[in-house]
Order: sequence, then C-alpha cells, then structure tokens
Amino acid sequence: MKTSEYYNRLIDEELLFQLSASGAVLIEGAKWCGKTSTGEHCAKSVIYMQDPDRSEIYHSLALTKPSRLLEGAVPRLIDEWQDAPALWNAVRFTIDQRGECGQFILTGSAVPSDDEHRHTGTGRISRVKMRPMSLWESRESTGEVSLKDLFDGKSDIDGESKISIEDLEYIICRGGWPAAVTNANKKAALQTARNYVKQVVESDIQRVDGKEKNPTRAMQLLRSLSRNISTMATDKTILDDMAANDADMTIPTLASYLNAFRRIFLVEDTLAWNPSLRSKTAIRTSSKRQLVDPSIACATLRLTPERLLNDIFYFGFLFESLCSRDLRIYTESNDGSVFHYRDKSGLEADMILALNDGRWAAVEVKLGSVQEDEAAHNLIKLKERVNADKMGEPSFLMVLTGGQYAYRRQDGVYVVPIGTLKN
Repeated sequence: MKTSEYYNRLIDEELLFQLSASGAVLIEGAKWCGKTSTGEHCAKSVIYMQDPDRSEIYHSLALTKPSRLLEGAVPRLIDEWQDAPALWNAVRFTIDQRGECGQFILTGSAVPSDDEHRHTGTGRISRVKMRPMSLWESRESTGEVSLKDLFDGKSDIDGESKISIEDLEYIICRGGWPAAVTNANKKAALQTARNYVKQVVESDIQRVDGKEKNPTRAMQLLRSLSRNISTMATDKTILDDMAANDADMTIPTLASYLNAFRRIFLVEDTLAWNPSLRSKTAIRTSSKRQLVDPSIACATLRLTPERLLNDIFYFGFLFESLCSRDLRIYTESNDGSVFHYRDKSGLEADMILALNDGRWAAVEVKLGSVQEDEAAHNLIKLKERVNADKMGEPSFLMVLTGGQYAYRRQDGVYVVPIGTLKN
C-alpha cells in the first residue's frame, strides 16, 4: 500500500465534477505526470492493465469477457486502458446498462490508433487533460496571485516569490514530474526527465500507432524541437535543423513522427490567436513550438542547471516554456485555453489567455526585469489594436517574470513572478 503523501492537483475538482455528470471520465496526459495517483485518490477499486503478474490474463479477458474486468466498487479505475482498446466499448456498454454516473475512471498516456469499431463515447465518457505539476501544485509557488481573481476584476495584488534564479534553473531541468518533485535527492530527481526521454524514443513512440519508428531519428527530432522551443519554427526549419544528421527526412515522415509525439502528449504546441482588430494588420497563424514540460528539452540536450545560467538567451526560452505549462494548467481550471499572438508588424504577446465566456488577457514573459517596460508597452499597444467592440476589453495585461515581487504598475499592467501565481 502506498504511504507517500498525495499532492493535490488542480484537476481533482474537475474529476469529481465530471464523475457526477458522466458515466466515466478519461484522464489523459503524458506518462508519469500523475494520472494514476490522481485516479487512485478518487477510486474505490483499481485494475492495473500493466501489472506484470496479471497483464496477460487481463488482456485475454479484455478480448473474451471484458465485463469481468469492470466488476468492482465504483468509481473503478482502469489504469492505462489503451493497452486493451476493447475495454472502451465494454465500458460504454456497461454505463448504458447501469444508467448511473461515476462508474469508471480511465487513465491513458497514449491515444490509440483510430479504430472504426470503437465508439466515441460521447455523452458517456468525458475527458480531462493532465500535465506535469505546475509550481502551485508542487508547492513551490506561494499562490498569492490568483488568475481567477484577476479575471474577476481584482486590481490590488501583492506577493513575494521564494524562487531564486538558481532555483528556477533546477526546477526547469527537473520538471513537474511528481516522482521528481517529491524526491529530496536532487541528482536523482534530475534523472527522471532523462529516463522519460529514453523511454519515449526507445519504446513509447514505437507502440503508439503501430508504425515502426527509428529511435535515432526520434531523438534527432526531439533535439530539434528542444532547440526551437518557444519559437514559431516551421516544419521546414525543423527539417533544415535535422539535415546534417538526417538528410533523408521528408515532410510526410516528419508529420508522422510529430503525430506520434502528440499521441503520447509530449508535443503541445501553442495555437495562434485570431482576434478582431481595429486595423487590417495581418496576423501570423503559425503555432509556437512547445513540449509538455521544459525538462524534456533539458534532458534531450543534456543540460544541467549550472549550464543554463551560461546561456541566458536559451534560458529565457525554457522559462517561457515553464510559464506556458503552468498557464495552461491554471487557465484550463478556469475554463479557458492558451494561445499566442503575433502579427506581421512584429507586435506579439507570448500568451493570450482566452476563457470560454469571452474574457481574455494578454501575457508577456520576461525572465528578468530589464525588459519589463518594453513588455508592458507592447501589451498596451496590443490592447489598443484589438477591436474592443467585438472582443471586449482585456481583463488584464501581465508581465510574467522570474523575479521576486508582484505589483501593479502605474500604467495598469501587472508584474507577476511565476513563483507567486496560481489558478
């Protein structure tokens, strides 16, 4: 029996809500991000499809009598259900037969290959997305500044981050993997992301779509994505970057590998925001390259916390990736999504937080305070460019930093250290 302390996650509340409204809930996300622990925390019974002592029996039953695997106290957790895809239709059918909510929790770290015989589960199985821990979930952010409060109009903020630049170096390389966060041995904690990358390129990417993948090629692609993290690098840019080591890589092959990375929730690019503008300024629609956790880039490029400070330029891109991860988690818990904005004039916002009720906010990410004034000026310029009659005024403008203090500038722009933020 597990005795380690459970760290509360922001999807806990969403999971309970969805169980009250659906027959089953699918928790999906990258391997090792904590899906099983979160499911166990809520479940009354559990079946582990990857249990080495029982997996052969479980897979046989999934094909011959799947209903047997669904017997147990509810909600019943079926961990890594995609290892036996036949369970999906069995779960859906059982929900229909029982006619009750909250029957099953499914977890999955990969999206199975499309199967025309598998029902979508619409109306019966809801989905929640899980990522590695945000700084608030890992208990490293003070949480003194709430995204919800800012959207609700709170104008008076205050907070002091306890995270130093040296801490940020370590946190970025360590990542938000629960096993790393709770490991007091820092050297061992840093190894978690490296082990994850090794597992991905040598095993997981091979099984996700039934198509053979070259581990060396997968690693080369991951290195290129890591070098181009937090940028709008095109597929051609990625191909050119890989050309020295893989001249035979083509656009279709690249697409196949990227799709495999998406199926295991490793790649999570930020889509472009397309607001209604006052002028006819053309908006760039390319996505911004992101990984689900910045530690993947560090592990792939074999970077250590000490080496990061020697490359402050790349450190800034990784810091933006960390902020992107956390803001996705915080914004989605407020029923919203994260985008980026850039137009042909060069005006940009690193992130646009868009809630489903129409409210929005613009965020610029700056590791230090040197570029704070420029970032605030750009945010105000973006606010003036957006057609407020159609889009509404922004709920707030924020410069998200690696600094120490949270405050509101005289021009109304908030300066918020990532170490003070929560949902």
